[in-house]
Amino acid sequence: MIQILTGIQNTSAALDAERTRLDVISQNIANAHTTHDVDGKPYQRRVVVFETALQQAMNGSNALLPSQIAKVEKDTRPPLQIYNPGNPEADANGMVSIPSINIHEEMADLISASRTYEANLAVVKNARSMAMQTLAIGHH
Repeated sequence: MIQILTGIQNTSAALDAERTRLDVISQNIANAHTTHDVDGKPYQRRVVVFETALQQAMNGSNALLPSQIAKVEKDTRPPLQIYNPGNPEADANGMVSIPSINIHEEMADLISASRTYEANLAVVKNARSMAMQTLAIGHH
């Protein structure tokens, strides 16, 4: 079968991957002050790990596959300890564990993911435009 819009599969996979990255970043921002996650511990920042072309080649694939998410994993940074003796969740020393999330870092990641998403969307729009112009050649 002839593919008119070549590269759309890769761009579509990249759009899905960046959308997932945007979702994970927004979860991190929303839970920046969550002291008790489902496991009873402070929320841990999550990060998206992409599978690289090198990893794909090492798995025996010669073809360049679309960007794929290898996994979403928890960040290994320990929670921060803040002194807040009035907090009901404080320990005997008045310390409260909060997630080690830097809002500025998350916002920078959010902007990066958003711009990457927009760039991939522009590729789709340009590919569609070129395909439409190609089809228009046959009408004249």
